[in-house]
Amino acid sequence: MDAAFTTEQSEIRRTLRGLLSKGVPTGPPGRGGSDSTADAGPGYDPALWARLAGGPGLPGLALDERYGGAGCGTTELALAFEEVGRALVPLPLLATSGLAAPLIAALGTERQRSALLPRIADGSLTAALCVPGAALATALALTRGDPDGAWAGGGRAGGVQARPDGHGGWRLYGEAEQVLDGHSAGLLLVAAHTGGFTRGRILLCLVRCRDGRGGGADGRGDDSRQAHGRDAHGRDARAWHADGRAARGLRRTRWTALDDTRPQARVQLRDTPAELLGDDPGADVPAALAATGRTAAALLAAEAAGAASAALDRTLQHVKGREQFGRPIGSFQAVKHRLADLYVRVQAARSAAYYAAWDPCEGVLALAQCLEALRTVAGEAIQLHGGIGFTWEHDAHLYFKRAASDELLFGPVHRLRAHAAAAAGLFTPAGCADPADPADPAGCADPAAVRPAVPAGGSPGGPGTGPGPGPAPGSREAAGV
Repeated sequence: MDAAFTTEQSEIRRTLRGLLSKGVPTGPPGRGGSDSTADAGPGYDPALWARLAGGPGLPGLALDERYGGAGCGTTELALAFEEVGRALVPLPLLATSGLAAPLIAALGTERQRSALLPRIADGSLTAALCVPGAALATALALTRGDPDGAWAGGGRAGGVQARPDGHGGWRLYGEAEQVLDGHSAGLLLVAAHTGGFTRGRILLCLVRCRDGRGGGADGRGDDSRQAHGRDAHGRDARAWHADGRAARGLRRTRWTALDDTRPQARVQLRDTPAELLGDDPGADVPAALAATGRTAAALLAAEAAGAASAALDRTLQHVKGREQFGRPIGSFQAVKHRLADLYVRVQAARSAAYYAAWDPCEGVLALAQCLEALRTVAGEAIQLHGGIGFTWEHDAHLYFKRAASDELLFGPVHRLRAHAAAAAGLFTPAGCADPADPADPAGCADPAAVRPAVPAGGSPGGPGTGPGPGPAPGSREAAGV
């Protein structure tokens, strides 16, 4: 096995690093100037997105060539995510190319793929995956198994509900609270529940909406208006009120998120017309989401590894130039030891991310390791930067917020590892259920399967007790009866 990168893969890394390092500031647009992130529009730089789509073809890197993509695989896309994470520039890459495009390619009809994927590949259309509530990690099967799709809202209430409109289309009701880039996407993939209690199933529906930049999934202009204010809970919010036939009953509100480099929005659907993704209402949507989740975990792991590497590089530059007692602080042995530990963590995270890019089935474990490395490196970077490290004016807080936000969205780390261990059967006997399964909290349907063996004459003791005393001399047990 040759683990070295090919010439094409190395060229992808070099090209993206060059494009993302030329005059592109770290963090969301508007930071550090008179404009705030609240007035940053879609939350990313559309001009930069257009350059990345037109030059290296970043949005369509992993799409098939017949749809305008480059025909590359997960490894090439993971290298691109690593460079985006290193630059920490907000882009709709994860929502569009990491989550929405694979689902369209897997479940969509040929007509839908031909209409949507070429526009995603050329950067003219962005998309977002809408999952009810805060169940993104569950829907993608990252932290627990839920093949029945209870996260989508069972029965006739909760989550997002779908009903046929009688004309071959669907109507959606409900809301999704944490939608990545949902406020600006021109296309929404909505996971909805239908069929009530008896015939309940999960559907993926397409909602063609107009984004805040004046274009939509249907290619027509937008007469939307942007409103600023606070929601019913007193939180800062920005809403694009979309009018017209393409987005009737749709309201999108951008939250003030912990990590402004990964914008989030609330999407409300009120009798919103939608189109079924694919032509089979009985398609196994949870399985498709789980497959997408494995690949997305590998991409997120590479992104976290790139961010951790960049945070360490910035810290190294600081300790080389910052002097104390007439010498750089990086020359002190205590600082060297901390930096050496961080270097080992970053290299281990990068190795795990590369392996997951080669085998996405290991994406969950790699994501856990990379998120833990990013959190540790970002925390140490703030400490080693001293007084300026925890201020808003320095970029160190951006890396720490990215680590914390990703853990809230896709983790936490201990649940990622627990789910991976349960799926591999490491700590449960064969045939046991997922420890996170609410129907089986103990993690095994048959308690006898994990009951410890009791030696002859002993007694099953509780915690902290060993086997019971041996048989008494002269007893029937001692005689072997």
